[in-house]
Amino acid sequence: MLTKSEIISRLINPGIIAVVRAQKCEQVLPLAEALIAGGVIAIEVTMTTPNAIEAIRETKRAVGVRGLIGVGTVLDVETARAAIAAGAEFVVSPILRTELVAVCHAAERPVMLGAYTPTEAQLAHEAGADFVKIFPADGLGASYIKSLRAPLPHLRIVPTGGVDLNTAADFLLAGCAALGVGSSLVSVKILQEANWPELTRLARAFVSVASSVSRK
Repeated sequence: MLTKSEIISRLINPGIIAVVRAQKCEQVLPLAEALIAGGVIAIEVTMTTPNAIEAIRETKRAVGVRGLIGVGTVLDVETARAAIAAGAEFVVSPILRTELVAVCHAAERPVMLGAYTPTEAQLAHEAGADFVKIFPADGLGASYIKSLRAPLPHLRIVPTGGVDLNTAADFLLAGCAALGVGSSLVSVKILQEANWPELTRLARAFVSVASSVSRK
């Protein structure tokens, strides 16, 4: 089993976390394989995916050490515990649910808490969150992250929403530790068509952008 610090290291290198809102439980394994083939090893299976816990269990068993399988949209401690028991290696919440920290750290798993404002982001950090998920980042952009980190440079920020191939480099240059990438990577069209080669191609493109940026 990887330690928490080892998982964190893999999350920030190359720094692309695929946010998966699958339509069916059985889509998760093939899409995970496609992402890993493209170099995106961190895969966040959201709890909005049907039978998400079982999907996490099956996918982690299949991919082993080749990928990191995490859980997203976690709103309570019970869900975090169930996902970790199923093999989830990191836990993500879209909200500032501080009680998740103790549960995750007891299991040697990093946790990412949601925030929107500077105050919420700092509170997440003080609560012990390993990362702060700025969500939704669609209307904020890289300039917001840069402004946020000016007085709070200690924050390890992962924006989700508004991250695509055109904005990824700017977010990383603004000082983000990693990027949560949803529909611009794992699109509804790709899921509907089961177009896994296209998903691999997009994954490679995102990894290429992340690898080309000199991080602060």
